[in-house]
Amino acid sequence: MPTEHAGLRLDQSLARLLPEHSRNRLQSWLREGRVRIDGNVRDPKDKVWGGERLLVAEAEAVAPDEDRAEAIGLNVVYEDAHIVVIDKPAGLVVHPGSGVPSGTLLNALLHHAPRVAEVPRAGIVHRLDKDTSGLLVVAKTLEAQTDLVRQLQARSVKRQYVALVHGIVESGGTVDAAIGRHPIQRTKMAVVGAGRHAVTHYVPLEVFERATLVQCNLETGRTHQIRVHMAHIGHPLVGDPVYGKRKSGVALLDAFPRQALHALRLGLIHPASRAPMEWEAPVPHDLANLLAGLRTAHVQATCDV
Repeated sequence: MPTEHAGLRLDQSLARLLPEHSRNRLQSWLREGRVRIDGNVRDPKDKVWGGERLLVAEAEAVAPDEDRAEAIGLNVVYEDAHIVVIDKPAGLVVHPGSGVPSGTLLNALLHHAPRVAEVPRAGIVHRLDKDTSGLLVVAKTLEAQTDLVRQLQARSVKRQYVALVHGIVESGGTVDAAIGRHPIQRTKMAVVGAGRHAVTHYVPLEVFERATLVQCNLETGRTHQIRVHMAHIGHPLVGDPVYGKRKSGVALLDAFPRQALHALRLGLIHPASRAPMEWEAPVPHDLANLLAGLRTAHVQATCDV
């Protein structure tokens, strides 16, 4: 160990020596006994004094056997040696899971960029729900993944969504309400006191009959955050089968088959060049057609008056 690390805790020293790995990954290796000091497993809180012999047996980041490459088309917005930005269509699951063993974004990435098999979770650092469309970034290297995870943790990644919600939203606001697993319906998330801190900023963009198009900016990134928060303030997303089960009486709204949510803009610091970058993905056809229909109906209603 370097003499300048004298007095540091072992986990702190490792974080400085191996910045390409996340703290969570290093903590996992410490728990698994993969880190030895002078041949011995040590507690992460033990101090180092410099001059010790460090041995780290890195765990191989290999995609599970059931994850296989599949030739699924991807809408690539940007790509270089470090990251790839995808405009995900509604209906595409991000990770294989219960009932969805294949046909996912992860399977598509393994075919598109085989090297991501060497990165945990094939480089996926954040998710979109199956029926949410729009932008997400994937890391192609371990170093890029670690950096992007740190940016997400520091809340410096800009994620801007548009959502069509039930009801009239007259002004913007902020929902600051912790989100956790629903106490009874365990497949759902909910606003709960013991949940994780979650903040969503919203502003109305366009008002229709019994619905409003809103822009949502995420300060945190909890599961189903926008869907839960907008439902919490009485404006569930149009088409949401879990948090928005209500009929508006407007045929166009009630017929929309998925939650009307799109990840419109994504901004971050490039993990290698450190240049600020931002992308925008146009609203997909199904949502664009719905909005166009609502505008036409709104104009006709105004003319009738």
